[in-house]
Amino acid sequence: MSDSRSGLFGFVLNGLGHMFRGGLLYWAWLALLLVLIVLGGWHYYLQLRDGLLVTNMSNQVSWGFYISNFTFLVGVAAAAVMLVVPAYIFNRKDIKDVVLMGDTMAIGAVAMAILFVVVDLGRPDRFWHLIPFIGRFNFPESMLAWDVIVLNGYLLLNFGISFYIVYNHYQGKEPNASRYFPWVLLAIFWAISIHTVTAFLYSANSARPYWHNALLAPRFIASAFASGPALMAIGLQIIRRVSDYPIRQSVIDHLALVAAIALQVTLFFVLAELFTDFYNEGEHAASARYLFFGLDGHTALTPWIWTAVLLLAVALLILMIHPLRTHPVYMNIAFVLTVVGVWIEKGMGLVIPAFVPTPIGEIYEYAPSATEIMVSLGIWAIGLLLFTLLAKAALPVQCSFLREKAHREVTHDDA
Repeated sequence: MSDSRSGLFGFVLNGLGHMFRGGLLYWAWLALLLVLIVLGGWHYYLQLRDGLLVTNMSNQVSWGFYISNFTFLVGVAAAAVMLVVPAYIFNRKDIKDVVLMGDTMAIGAVAMAILFVVVDLGRPDRFWHLIPFIGRFNFPESMLAWDVIVLNGYLLLNFGISFYIVYNHYQGKEPNASRYFPWVLLAIFWAISIHTVTAFLYSANSARPYWHNALLAPRFIASAFASGPALMAIGLQIIRRVSDYPIRQSVIDHLALVAAIALQVTLFFVLAELFTDFYNEGEHAASARYLFFGLDGHTALTPWIWTAVLLLAVALLILMIHPLRTHPVYMNIAFVLTVVGVWIEKGMGLVIPAFVPTPIGEIYEYAPSATEIMVSLGIWAIGLLLFTLLAKAALPVQCSFLREKAHREVTHDDA
């Protein structure tokens, strides 16, 4: 490969070329995402024009559908560590071949999480207040300042590591482990920190008893390690079907086992919190009672949480039985149930109930407005588009490198 072709400029041009090359199904997928982005952008314009009045958020329920999605996506991003650890710490070759796809998914998830915070601000032109040395960052006193650091830092770590590895593969070289492995170790600890800090954002609110408990951060991590691997397993299977990227079944089986264990821990934590709330029920349990059983005739969220519990219980049952966990159909059903169940449990079942009832006992029920739903779909479309384009650029390089590497190994063995 010539210097002009193997240089950074050639690498970027090659990646852009692959992004805009594909069959009818690929372009139909991009068109669908672009339509959703346009629709979401239009509704976001309406929100900017008319204010947060077009949402169903209020002084009583100030965090809603946007922050629910943010919370879920931070967990998905953190769960990339479930591929990074076995790939780089335990040197699992089968997982190491596909770990970049997990990193790419983490990049898309963090980007979406940041966008959900932006649209929740109401006045995004005030975002500069969060920029160090420009605004009033209030670090280290503010938990929000910590969240800004860990989210943007994790995004840069994943992008930088992935870029370095793919660029070296593009040049036909093995990356220098001494240059990127320390950053991998940092990313492992950083992955845990992003969801821990997010949990601390909630648990630091002493006026919200539903959040104010020490179990929240472990519960966040456990549910992230259930939904994240499930979503990654679905994505990897789609990539395997639409490309010739070598994704072994052992990788999917590994993610299924991780999700099974994490689901057991997640449901145990939920039961532990319910025992604490209801065995000797006090005023602090009002939000939990509203969520699970309704309060004074108000039951808007009760169907949500029992649906989540049912979905997670069925998913756990499937994943705990080995013949079902290794069956392609049942396994993927369990993955979908896990993703949807955790999305409900960490969103509508965690964010909203803490505001109901209010500290003065007022009950204000919340459901997302059409504007919130459309803006959210637009952000999800942006994340999926980012993941699609990055994967489309990296896959040919990775496939070519892995084929050449396998050929060299076979030649060396024959010799």
